[in-house]
Amino acid sequence: MRTLIYWFRNDLRLADNLAFTQACLHADYLLPVYVHDLKEGETVYGFERQGTHRQAFLRASLDDLGYQLRAQGSDLLEFSGKSAEVLLRLFKDHAADAIYCEQIEAPEEIEQVRILQEQGAEVKEFWLSSMLDPQTFPFELVKMPDVFTAFRREVERAELKFAQPINAPEKIPSLPAALPEGSILPSRSQSVLHPYLLGGASYAQAHLKQYLERRLPDSYKETRNQLIGMDYSSKFSAWLALGCISARDIAVQLSDYENRYGANDGTYWLWFELLWRDYFRFIHFKYGRKLYRASGLTGVPVKPSYAPSFEQWRTGSTGTALVDAGMRELQQSGYLSNRMRQIVASYWIYDMQGDWRAGAAWFESQLIDYDVYSNQGNWLYIAGRGTDPRGGRPFNVAKQTQDHDPKEIYRKLWLSS
Repeated sequence: MRTLIYWFRNDLRLADNLAFTQACLHADYLLPVYVHDLKEGETVYGFERQGTHRQAFLRASLDDLGYQLRAQGSDLLEFSGKSAEVLLRLFKDHAADAIYCEQIEAPEEIEQVRILQEQGAEVKEFWLSSMLDPQTFPFELVKMPDVFTAFRREVERAELKFAQPINAPEKIPSLPAALPEGSILPSRSQSVLHPYLLGGASYAQAHLKQYLERRLPDSYKETRNQLIGMDYSSKFSAWLALGCISARDIAVQLSDYENRYGANDGTYWLWFELLWRDYFRFIHFKYGRKLYRASGLTGVPVKPSYAPSFEQWRTGSTGTALVDAGMRELQQSGYLSNRMRQIVASYWIYDMQGDWRAGAAWFESQLIDYDVYSNQGNWLYIAGRGTDPRGGRPFNVAKQTQDHDPKEIYRKLWLSS
């Protein structure tokens, strides 16, 4: 009888989850596990690595996943500790044959798997998180174009749109007879955290359904740079970040939408943004740990953050109204529009001469849609330490204020709260 451990990482769904489906096919007994890793402690900058908004969205997403597993006679077992240590203990206690999981191509996540393998555990990883299947590319990932535009052109020339998603497993193997001690049972209740967003695959699918039914893709390109509300952007990112929904699932439903109503600039731009997300993932296969150096892909040194100025920036106390409004929205809601993310990041790097790594760490702490690939990629992009040939993206805050908040509606909303 074959016992497998399924380690949920950033793939908190059953549908279009190749790793979980393969585990179900090859197991007689399956132990679905999530580990609250102790690396999510305090940062070197003195704040939590996983802030309250992220914790609440994760809690709701895990509750939803647990509900889906229980509906099929299984369950989700949660543990707290160092991932490798927890999984090795489970692996030995249950005489497991292998650990199945999502492949995450970022340094800390790679190291977790390396430790497991070094200690004798067989780990089977599956690439899950991109819209496109990298095996279909007309180039090797280690030789992919550095610049996004060149990458996009290669993809479009090859007529690649998305990989087909797969269905959820029809049957989930039974839990082992003796469950491990020390598991943290789910709270069995949904956590309400954000006025717009609730965690979990069920809410992700419901949101996508209503977004398409209301024909919101048609206006996406025109509204995507707005600052306030639910409908100006797709809001897919939080569910994508934890894998409550897959990029492939979104892409195929968007394609069905185009077949029904016709393609337009808005539907293309949604696909375009999903492709940007893919790009930030795939560039990790080419540059790996180099993307996590202080200098990024450049040889330019970084000035360490000056603590008082960083405190002003992160708490929205710089004296620059648009920036302060954005930073207060982030701290109070766990969310920030794409336009505001670029503005506040640019202000920290160029106006305040701050260390981009401190800004990236604060976003990691606060954003409910934090994603290691996109966060690192976007901060490198703004700082001019990634692959962008322009060498940085400083924003003129006065112009951005006039263009995006001419009537002070956004500033008044967040600076008065």
